[in-house]
Amino acid sequence: MQSSNRILTSSRRALSSCPRAVRSSLVKNNNNIHSKHSLGLVFQSAGHKLSGPTRFDYRQQCRSFSSSFQEPNPSLFNFAQNGDSIENTTSTSGDSSNSDHPLLRNDVRVMGNLLGQVVRDHEGKEIFDKVEALRVMAKEWRKAGAGRDGDKKADAEAAFAELASTVASLSDKELFTISRAFTHFLAMANAAEAHHRIRRIRQQQREALEAGTSSGALYPKSDSIGGVLPALLEQGHSAEEIWQALSTQTVDYVLTAHPTEVNRRTIINKNKRVQEILTMADNYRTTFATPYEQESLNRAMYAEMASIWLSDELNRAKPTPEVEAEKGTLVVETVLWDSVPQFLRKLDATAQEFLGKGLPAESAPVRFASWMGGDRDGNPNVKPHTTRIVCLKNRAKAASLFKRDLMRLESELSLTTCSEEMRSLVGDDAREPYRVYLRAMIEKMNLTQQWAEQELAKIYDKQNGTSNKPLEKAISTNDIYLSRQELMDQFQTIKRSLNETGNSFVADGILTDLMRNLSAFGLTLIPLDVRQESGKHEEAIDSITRYLGLGSYSQWDEQTKVNWLAQQISSRRPLIRPGAWRDHEEYFSPTAIDTLEIFQMIAEQHQDSLGAYVISQCTGASDVLAVLLLQLDAGVKKPLRIAPLFETLSDLEGATDSMRTLFSLPAYMGIIGGKQEVMIGYSDSAKDAGRLAASWAQYETQEKLAALAKEFSVDLSFFHGKGGTVGRGGNPQTFLAIMSHAPGTIKGKFRITEQGEMINQNFGFSDRAERTMDIYTAAVLAEKLTERPAPLDDYREMMKTLSDVSCAKYRQVVREDERFVPYFRSATPELELGSLNIGSRPAKRKATGGVESLRAIPWNFAWTQTRLNLPSWLGVGTAIRKILDSDKASVLREMYQNWGSFRTMIDMVEMVLVKSEPGIAKHYDDVLVKDEKAKELGSEVRQAHLETEQAVLDLTNHSELAENNKILLRKLTVRNPYVDCLNVLQAETLRRLRERGTEDKILKDALLISITGVANGMGNTG
Repeated sequence: MQSSNRILTSSRRALSSCPRAVRSSLVKNNNNIHSKHSLGLVFQSAGHKLSGPTRFDYRQQCRSFSSSFQEPNPSLFNFAQNGDSIENTTSTSGDSSNSDHPLLRNDVRVMGNLLGQVVRDHEGKEIFDKVEALRVMAKEWRKAGAGRDGDKKADAEAAFAELASTVASLSDKELFTISRAFTHFLAMANAAEAHHRIRRIRQQQREALEAGTSSGALYPKSDSIGGVLPALLEQGHSAEEIWQALSTQTVDYVLTAHPTEVNRRTIINKNKRVQEILTMADNYRTTFATPYEQESLNRAMYAEMASIWLSDELNRAKPTPEVEAEKGTLVVETVLWDSVPQFLRKLDATAQEFLGKGLPAESAPVRFASWMGGDRDGNPNVKPHTTRIVCLKNRAKAASLFKRDLMRLESELSLTTCSEEMRSLVGDDAREPYRVYLRAMIEKMNLTQQWAEQELAKIYDKQNGTSNKPLEKAISTNDIYLSRQELMDQFQTIKRSLNETGNSFVADGILTDLMRNLSAFGLTLIPLDVRQESGKHEEAIDSITRYLGLGSYSQWDEQTKVNWLAQQISSRRPLIRPGAWRDHEEYFSPTAIDTLEIFQMIAEQHQDSLGAYVISQCTGASDVLAVLLLQLDAGVKKPLRIAPLFETLSDLEGATDSMRTLFSLPAYMGIIGGKQEVMIGYSDSAKDAGRLAASWAQYETQEKLAALAKEFSVDLSFFHGKGGTVGRGGNPQTFLAIMSHAPGTIKGKFRITEQGEMINQNFGFSDRAERTMDIYTAAVLAEKLTERPAPLDDYREMMKTLSDVSCAKYRQVVREDERFVPYFRSATPELELGSLNIGSRPAKRKATGGVESLRAIPWNFAWTQTRLNLPSWLGVGTAIRKILDSDKASVLREMYQNWGSFRTMIDMVEMVLVKSEPGIAKHYDDVLVKDEKAKELGSEVRQAHLETEQAVLDLTNHSELAENNKILLRKLTVRNPYVDCLNVLQAETLRRLRERGTEDKILKDALLISITGVANGMGNTG
């Protein structure tokens, strides 16, 4: 209720400053309906055919395509007025789920109408008409088959030529403004679709309840706990077996600062308010809201549209790592702190219904960690003090949140009866024993917050040269909470007392939520992993050995390194006095000094502040031993668990040998306590070898490492470093992706990175966060208890062939063809991506170097922008076609039908292909690529895309790409014209920027806006 009042109040203030004509159009009861077409989400075809490549008449076209942005009374509640009905839906699907599409269409149409009004009010009718005209041209190109229909090829070429020439005639300012319009419309579509997904799930839940087929508190879907629990019971698993697996499993989400979130935080927050309004509209529809309430909500939506348009959507400066971490973890305090216990309540209730008992309050089905402030791989801006600051800020924020909830609990627990144990702790005179007990806890938590803030002040004072400033009162670490277990024990004391005195219903309230948040977040809000590349550690060790007169460590062979490192680890003899490196710059480079001081910082951190130490570009056992030795030498009392990250194809292939060497060393095994974490790199392996070869290498590596761990009695867990795009290991069908992992490799423990834009997509809104946690929890449980045989030998042999052929084709183009780098640099906005200011780290690990030094994110990002998506499919079609044309074709077809892991991979490639648009990529080539040889390569790559489409269709026996994914096809049918316009606008903007060779603010802003828009339209960035 407070949220709705806030939204409506702020909207009235904003609306008061709007033009009178707009206000009257929103409140006036006018039934004069214009056309159904809109600049927002349009489902009906335009029905107009371009006459040819004559000069475009904006006004005439807009008269022919009267936009619903001209409707006088757009309303979230009046479907008939907006032309919606189930019957007039033109859909690519015939499934029954279409019946709720009018709600989605109406939502987006209304938002489009309102945003269109804002555009006309602030930019003028001429701009509005040009936006509409471009949209119509793009729709005509799509109607003519976008160059794929031979019978309509001439019509398609004429339509696209008209679109391109019209864009070329726009002024720089018009490029900027029109790009903004399309970008915001796509963002609105995203907000509406995200809201609609949850709306559909809730509808399914209501239908299940009405049908008497309850799914507990969660959803009746095959990828939800509400669907998985009854399915597992039907398979013959006992309730106790399922409960044991569920109560002991953990999904660990690691939030990273990978620069893929292109939308400014301000705009993201405004879009969240849009979704809140849509949720309120749904509630109003079911409660029969008054006309005044409906009108107020319509006004609130207009206010948000106006606020979004009048805001600057671009990040004007790169964030510092500290700011990046603070903003990145904001989702914890604003969404997850409440959403996690809310989800766990529903999980507990669903377990109660199907399994007969709920989850232990201290169990941790979900946990969170972060790389923000700890990831220094290729980012020289992350210093030791950066991690110190972020850790302290996180502790202060966690203490603040716990203190707030403890005060709520104290207010609630006014009970006067308690257990003997509690009475012994608070004394016989305590009238309200729980409040007495809790007040001491609140005071200690308050001191914990103050202590963290004092420590932060010391760091800032030292940086500012005011370190001698006296503190008001120094707080001792003896007086604060540093141990998660100490706080959990106190919670357990309260719970035992409540249960013993017959008040278990009270214990199941705020207290249980507190215990679950403590398990999920700890006292540090979100513990940080530290990540650094192996070469930095080698440089530090090399400096030490030269300083000690032992020669150059870097020159030793692998076995010599391993022997020496193991000897030093066993001896526990200090190698170097702390700080000695600063006195001997002749031995210690600035990089080596920074690396050694990172380990000093680690030694200073308190319990649970840090999680794992991830070694990127790990190539051998010595890389792991080096980090262990540096921790021990720095005085780290309990060394961080070390997670070697195997990234490239060769690293993955050598991972088993590397880990065997480590597991064979008594010095290493004596420290790790029988537990090992290994990180699998999905992004760089795909960039190195192509999607298919990388996928098979990842699958085999995890199989082999799991077998090795079993041989040495090591409890092995995998950390999956995936991005949002398919080219970086992402898969929007999360449940299927987890079920496609090699059998016996997950075992109830799943750790995964949530990067950039995926943080907001998966956790930015309460309902979305709950659904994400539900899917992962259901998948990890189903994977553990579902019998999945290992692939047949014939399948393994086939995968080896496919992998070799696809990798060879991929590398032939990307590595060996001298035309490739010039083509990539000119045909994509790769060189301009650094201007986006979406992350604190550089685009390259090294300042010099070509594509090989480029990070996987800008590599994928650039190809996504041009709609070619090359990293996700290149080489796949060549491999498939080779097998289909051989006597092994039947085995390949059998693999697709019978082996879920292979089918999931091919289906992902098919999804990428249907989202790609070679015709758009050709336009980039025509406009931007000057070198004729590079242009030839572009043509060859597009031909390869076509051949890959044909090979995938042949293998899947589909008549059209992704024909089984009706929702995706419907979504693309709607979005494509808008993204097409943005691509043409972007290509023209790039042409002008490059030809002029000077910094032009308007054009630069236009480019960045278009990049954001295409990313919004495609649903992902890097």
